[in-house]
Amino acid sequence: MKTKIMIAGDIHGDQGLVKKLAKKAKKEKVDLIILAGDLTFFETSVKNLIGPFVKTKKQILLLHGNHESIATIDFLCKKYPNTKNLHGTSFSIKETGIFGCGGTDIGANPLTNQEFFKTLKKAHEKIKNKEKKIMITHMHPSKSKAEFSGFKGSEGIRKSILTFKPDIIFSGHIHEAEGIEEKIGKTKVINIGRKGKIFEI
Repeated sequence: MKTKIMIAGDIHGDQGLVKKLAKKAKKEKVDLIILAGDLTFFETSVKNLIGPFVKTKKQILLLHGNHESIATIDFLCKKYPNTKNLHGTSFSIKETGIFGCGGTDIGANPLTNQEFFKTLKKAHEKIKNKEKKIMITHMHPSKSKAEFSGFKGSEGIRKSILTFKPDIIFSGHIHEAEGIEEKIGKTKVINIGRKGKIFEI
């Protein structure tokens, strides 16, 4: 049986967009909602950014980006039911294992390439034997098409893709790259953004 997932990133405090995405998630009857970082605009407000998604009564996975701290995501996960911080950990749904790492090499909690790899290795451990694997990051991998933006991707994320061989990796951060797809090894690399994407696996 397939799992239907909605994933979005780079919402940057847009409450109207959150309502639209939550409405779409409910209409499409998704099993899981993933928000891949930069929920806020430099943490000016977290008001009404998670509540509309919680009302769908679906599990929500969150990552921090470079606009908010890990502490902000932890705060939201404590405040709202059915939410989990995916940074450095994993979540299983049916035969699919999802593992993630938030942040970038700038912002509130900058990560080095080594730290990206170490965090994703730890996150992957519990779901390594799953039939299907999805990796979620806020930052894009190095040598990916998203680098057309002039922002270099993470070598640690690319190494993680080649080492752990997830079926798909979703990343955000580069707004102009939304919708771009490619392959690194056998892994499908999909850039997501504000519009959100619904897919089945």
